[in-house]
Amino acid sequence: QVQLVESGGGSVQAGGSLRLSCAASEYMARGYCLGWFRQAPGKQREVVVTIATTTSTTDYADSVQGRFTISRDNTKNTLYLQMNSLKPEDTAMYYCVARRQVAALECPTVAIAYAWWGQGTQVTVSS
Repeated sequence: QVQLVESGGGSVQAGGSLRLSCAASEYMARGYCLGWFRQAPGKQREVVVTIATTTSTTDYADSVQGRFTISRDNTKNTLYLQMNSLKPEDTAMYYCVARRQVAALECPTVAIAYAWWGQGTQVTVSS
């Protein structure tokens, strides 16, 4: 059972930046899909970005492309999400996710496909 623990959320004004971290309980340098989802009040969970650990292929949601960057430090078993130029519509609970990658398929972008979830960290952006 993989355990994921997020940190780094908080409250910022529009245009500001935050960096989220996700510490994993085991080494996932190859053969996994990792990513970040978010859920705003009254809305469904939506993908923010995914990364295939073997190829480092990333897939960003259109709404965050160019503003958010996913990265990882395999020596620390940690995944990061750098969020710049934050907007009020980025306000949500952010979740770190992981699953084993299936063959050479792209990482899924639907929440139900991910077996492991962190507890979430709240990001609030004020205008």
